[in-house]
Amino acid sequence: MNILITGADGFIGKNLQAHLAERPDLTVRCFTRAENVALLPELVREVDFVFHLAGVNRPQDPQEFQVGNADLTRNLCDAIKHSGRPVPVLYTSSSQAELSNPYGKSKREAETLLLELAASHAAPVFLFRLPNVFGKWARPNYNSAVATFCHNIARDLPIQINDPHALVNLVYIDNVISRFIALMDGQLSVEPFVCVEPQYSITIGELAEQLHAFRDSRQALVTEAVGTGLTRALYSTYLSYLPPERFAYEVPKYGDSRGVFVEMLKTKDSGQFSFFTAHPGITRGGHYHHSKTEKFLVIKGKACFRFRQIISGEFYELFTNGEQPEIVETVPGWTHDITNVGDEEMIVMLWANEIFDREKPDTFACPVGTKA
Repeated sequence: MNILITGADGFIGKNLQAHLAERPDLTVRCFTRAENVALLPELVREVDFVFHLAGVNRPQDPQEFQVGNADLTRNLCDAIKHSGRPVPVLYTSSSQAELSNPYGKSKREAETLLLELAASHAAPVFLFRLPNVFGKWARPNYNSAVATFCHNIARDLPIQINDPHALVNLVYIDNVISRFIALMDGQLSVEPFVCVEPQYSITIGELAEQLHAFRDSRQALVTEAVGTGLTRALYSTYLSYLPPERFAYEVPKYGDSRGVFVEMLKTKDSGQFSFFTAHPGITRGGHYHHSKTEKFLVIKGKACFRFRQIISGEFYELFTNGEQPEIVETVPGWTHDITNVGDEEMIVMLWANEIFDREKPDTFACPVGTKA
């Protein structure tokens, strides 16, 4: 299948190219602003699907709206007509096509031209009136508050907010591209107007607050809920604007004669992750919890875990090592410790179901002792 992308070097075009490059069944041809529209008939003659992403949204001269949006689309439609083939076209219009400003008018005229193409030459047409699209590779200081804020906050630069209560509607680039490819593959039959879901709404103030929280999480070690929805998409976007020298960051390390302890990550409602080491013969722990729970995973060395029920005195011990991954859980009401019984340094990953609170640690010293 041969694909043509107009506006291939733009934000959406770059992301689309990256996804299509993962498909060995596709050959992708690109048309950029640097190329002459006279090339379109030759390009269209060989393609099976057109992603028409090219457009102008912030010109020096408002007349460029007409040239870059409506006129270019007319040239593309003419090329398809002359090819004699009903080549499907997916067009990235804008939610502003409903407005009467010069940009919106030029986008609406481009839509009309494509609808006429569909009616006269049976070429399937898919029109996306996109709101603000955000994600990796969008140009900062151009027309995206998300891109500008991510770029600046990732570099500790100031941002400007005129109205923190202003609402912005967003769609994430990966959801846009997923919808595009589903249409190309014939998995969707909707036409001509197509929506991207989910669509998110957030105020400018809330957006800035969330992005600052991402930045500050490196110091506090408390992560946001970045696994789903808008927060996931914004976090991925924010990270994509980090300069390479900020790809890594240090976390505190606490050491003594026993070994070291390092906290890696804390969550607001799902506990925290850390690791510790222990030299041969060293025992760590010797305490119990009423409600707190933990999971231990020895990733290097040999360990002996010992447990004693604090009321009945029941004793239990088990051995584990880094060669065979095994999770050991602490149980409320059982005091516990872990001893390095090997000849090398032991390294243990640890998850606790809550962030350590020095005011209410739920950790009470109590020796385990030995088996009677």
